[in-house]
Amino acid sequence: MVRRRVLVGCGVAPWLGPRRVPAGPVGNTSGVSVAVEVGGPGGTGGRRAGPGGSPSSGAAAEVGGRNAAYDMFAADVASRGLGIELVDAADGAAVARMRVTGAMVNGHAIAHGGFVFLLADTAFALACNSHGPATVAAGGDITFVRPAREGDLLTARATERTRYGRSGIYDVTVTRDDGEVVAEFRGRSRTLPPTAGRGAPPAGSATGGPHGEAGGG
Repeated sequence: MVRRRVLVGCGVAPWLGPRRVPAGPVGNTSGVSVAVEVGGPGGTGGRRAGPGGSPSSGAAAEVGGRNAAYDMFAADVASRGLGIELVDAADGAAVARMRVTGAMVNGHAIAHGGFVFLLADTAFALACNSHGPATVAAGGDITFVRPAREGDLLTARATERTRYGRSGIYDVTVTRDDGEVVAEFRGRSRTLPPTAGRGAPPAGSATGGPHGEAGGG
C-alpha cells in the first residue's frame, strides 16, 4: 500500500474572480439545471443570485430541492471533464463515480493514483459543501489499497465524521465495480467566513492557495 499526503482543493479560493455558468443539464445529475455565479472551477467562491439578480445572503438555501453541492458541481469543469458523475450529495455525505479510461492509465497498466485521488477529493468536496456555506480543503491524504484498471467503474462514498467550529473531517472510500476497496481517503475541511471577499488576499496572507487550500487560522 502506498500512502500519499498532499494539500488539495475542496473548492476554489474566492479571490479567483466570478464567472457565469449557463443554465442547462449537468453531466449525469438527473437533468439538474442551474445558473450560478461562482469563484472558479470548484465553484465554492460565489453566491447564488437572489431575486432581482442580487447575490443571495442564504448560500445554504436549496434550489429546486438541490443543495449547494449541486451548484458547485455544475461549475466543476475539472471533475466533469474527467467524466465524474454526481450520484448523490446531502447532509454531509456524497457519492460520486468515474469510469477509468485509457488516458488515466500509467506505465504499470493501472489507474494513475492522481485520478483516484481526484475522484475521492470530488466526493469530499460534495459532502462538505452539501451543508451550504462555501467550504474548502485544509488538507487530505490517501492510502492506495488495490489497483484499478482501464474500464473499471470507481465509486467514491464520502462520509462526514465530525464538524467543529469551521472545521470538519471526512472519510471517503473508493471501490471498484466488483466491490473491492481501491483507496481510503481522509479530508479536512474549512468553511470560509461569510464575509470573505473576492479580492486578492493581502501580501503574505496564509488564507488560501491556487487550489483552494485553506490556510492559517
